[in-house]
Amino acid sequence: MVFASLLFIFLFLPLNLILYYSSGNKNYRNWLLVLFSLFFYSWGEPVWIIVMIFSASVDYLNALLIEQNRGTHWAKAGLVSSITINLGLLILFKYSSFLYENINTIFGLSLDVPTFTLPIGISFYTFQTISYVIDVYRGEVKAQKSYMKFTLFVSLYHQLVAGPIVRYSHIAHEIDNRKVDVYDISEGVTRFCFGLFKKVFFANVAGELVAQYLDSDMQTLSVSAGWFGLLMFSLQIYFDFSGYSDMAIGLGRMFGFHYHENFNYPYIARSATDFWRRWHISLGSFFRDYIYIPMGGNRKHQMLNLFVVWFLTGLWHGASWNFILWGLYFGLLIGLEKLFLSKILEKLPKFIGHIYLLFAALIGWALFYFTDLTKLKQFSSLLFGFTKNPVWDFELELVMKNHMFWMILALVCCMPVFPHTIAFLKKHVTNNVVIHCLFILLSAAFLIICTALLVGKSYNPFLYFRF
Repeated sequence: MVFASLLFIFLFLPLNLILYYSSGNKNYRNWLLVLFSLFFYSWGEPVWIIVMIFSASVDYLNALLIEQNRGTHWAKAGLVSSITINLGLLILFKYSSFLYENINTIFGLSLDVPTFTLPIGISFYTFQTISYVIDVYRGEVKAQKSYMKFTLFVSLYHQLVAGPIVRYSHIAHEIDNRKVDVYDISEGVTRFCFGLFKKVFFANVAGELVAQYLDSDMQTLSVSAGWFGLLMFSLQIYFDFSGYSDMAIGLGRMFGFHYHENFNYPYIARSATDFWRRWHISLGSFFRDYIYIPMGGNRKHQMLNLFVVWFLTGLWHGASWNFILWGLYFGLLIGLEKLFLSKILEKLPKFIGHIYLLFAALIGWALFYFTDLTKLKQFSSLLFGFTKNPVWDFELELVMKNHMFWMILALVCCMPVFPHTIAFLKKHVTNNVVIHCLFILLSAAFLIICTALLVGKSYNPFLYFRF
């Protein structure tokens, strides 16, 4: 089940809200969210719920073991056990085929390559539960005594399958002490509907254009069409993932949870470093707090630490060499910025920094998109004019004219226009009733548009479901 579906919007979510607010009992509400979350997760592939529950059970028990034996070898054993089992499951389901293929290639073997269906969300909930056990080991949070409440933390359907990566410390208090008022629900609904609009109105349309150009025959694709397809992919992946995060944050607000922001308008950045402070913030902060800083951070071996983190960042996104190259590419850019490039950029006009970042991001998305390295090489040659392909084609000109209004609106929504508008209204409209009415009208407009677009649509995947 996906958020951007008529089934979820008009049946699953309303039913969950009605039953949730039919009683003020905390245990009832927690149990209800657990049951709805497990049902949501098991909708497509019920078998994978076993993997998630097993992973959660391991971490629940190991956290209790650590807390009861703090400072002993048993505590270390609990930590090692959780990390080993969780990463073992992740490697088994996500990376085993990749490892076998590379072993066969390197050593000239013909081992049978195992194939596994990737459990949805395993990359997200694995990091979530690992961070919990590490925080318990560090003494930063208390181990959760209730298995039901811990299962609630792991399985909350708002963020289970595609993030953001929610740490236990972020919502520990709200598991037991959630308070929701009309304002929270109103803002939650508006945030959800805006995220839905980003997904359906922008990401889905961009996705169709991406398929039209980037999946076409490289022998006939024009240079301008290649750049246009790459621009559309940069819009698709941003609106797809940030839209999902907006919906997750909005859903959390409806039920009393306040998840941290996961995107902060990354395309307005002026450096790769700033871009990654704004893009997938929960993943970046995870690698910073649990890999980069423990390895020494900026204090020692900074460049090595950077490349380890960015190698892992690329690998996290997929079991393919193009993702590793994509991660190392950004690691190199950020390393160069730390050495000297950021000082140069600071002295130049701001628009040059923007141009540098947008160009760097586009090249990065080419690495990200093409899992076939041969096709990536062909596409790179096309982009920079090293082929005999035409520079321009009139069909693209027609497509751009037909999508002109949509493209302008998409580019505007890549900038913080929406939050600034909301902040302006809150500052200048003192009557809360008026603000709530405006939120309702705005949400209704987004919902009507998205419903109309979803009816009869076949293209509606979330890109990050496969990571």
